[in-house]
Amino acid sequence: MKPIPIHDHAMENLRYIRSAIERAGAFTAVSGAGGMVMGLTALAAAWLASRQQTAAGWLTVWLTELVLAVAIGSLAMVHKANRTGAPLLNAAGRKFALSFTPPILAGALLTWPIYHAGLLHVLAGCWLMLYGAAVIAGGAFSVRIVPAMGACYFALGVVAMIAPPALRDLPLAAGFGGLHLVFGFWIYRRYGG
Repeated sequence: MKPIPIHDHAMENLRYIRSAIERAGAFTAVSGAGGMVMGLTALAAAWLASRQQTAAGWLTVWLTELVLAVAIGSLAMVHKANRTGAPLLNAAGRKFALSFTPPILAGALLTWPIYHAGLLHVLAGCWLMLYGAAVIAGGAFSVRIVPAMGACYFALGVVAMIAPPALRDLPLAAGFGGLHLVFGFWIYRRYGG
């Protein structure tokens, strides 16, 4: 057996150390399994919302889905953190939360005036773009796939803004349903749940 040159051994050690430092500085409690469950409930919400006869009924369905998704996502994140030993409130976790929250609050605050203006299709695009912005911003402190997921939400929000108003539930189903399923599965398989 031929000995490994010291240079190659040193480079391998540096790669390992760099990888460990990157993992230590990233918020890794984003749950792929939770994302997939949120995707399934969002698909059900999109179906139910599309059958509503009034704007108030439509909004009620989506706001109920919001509460359900927050509960699912939060519980799944806590579960993953406990299972993997990933801290929720380390520096990366706090940065994730502080970056994620402002775009989400903007979406919440814009919901009421946009709804009262009767622009539900604009509301759908606004939600998707601001959720995308939140995921991109928070994802800067997480694994690389998270900001990419946020970019997809943002792009889908742009599509929702220019889509015919009657199709407002389709981008919401594709985003909150489909993207959560696809990226949730990816995170589940590649990043430990």
